[in-house]
Amino acid sequence: MNAPQFIPLPEYQTYTPKEMQQRAAAFRVQMQQRRTVRYFSNQPVPIGIIEECLYTAGTAPSGANRQPWHFAVVLDPAVKRQIRTAAEAEEYAFYHERASQEWLEALAPLGTDDQKPFLETAPYLIAIFAQNYSLLPDGRRVKNYYVKESVGIATGLLIAAIHNAGLVSLTHTPSPMGFLNKILGRPEEERPFLLLVVGYPAEDALVPTISKKSLPEIASFL
Repeated sequence: MNAPQFIPLPEYQTYTPKEMQQRAAAFRVQMQQRRTVRYFSNQPVPIGIIEECLYTAGTAPSGANRQPWHFAVVLDPAVKRQIRTAAEAEEYAFYHERASQEWLEALAPLGTDDQKPFLETAPYLIAIFAQNYSLLPDGRRVKNYYVKESVGIATGLLIAAIHNAGLVSLTHTPSPMGFLNKILGRPEEERPFLLLVVGYPAEDALVPTISKKSLPEIASFL
């Protein structure tokens, strides 16, 4: 067992309470403008922007610092077509066979169905995989901890980074998603966590009329 090693906290920036309040409010306003989009433009996005957003996702905390995630970025139109075909097959089964009436009624205000053209239109699909095990530099296979929690945090940071960059995204979770391992050549011990669609919104993009819960509804101060 290796002894822990520590360094001084790097590059921590101190702000006055007023500055902190302003920064927090500005970020809140920015993130309140984020919307899930289902109508994408096929306008190209420089890959460097996506790389920077992925670097941000990689800063997420994780159980035992194992960083149990893999982001498979899909640009190839032929691969996107394969993903769409497989996803729509699962979505058809969901909407016509597997979903309860209660679930369908909950989705109705969002206007979703089994057709997913955005999987081909958007310039990028990012398939996010959760790794139950990792390989150490010496080749040993070790178990990862708090995998779902860690990958969820990284995904949240990625979504925020994409919005901050000026792009839009859609979280897509066809179930089951095992087809992603086969299409993208990922090992079977990795579990598909989420498919993130990324790009510019279409000029005529529409979003559903929804609202978010108020602070008293989502938080308590004890």
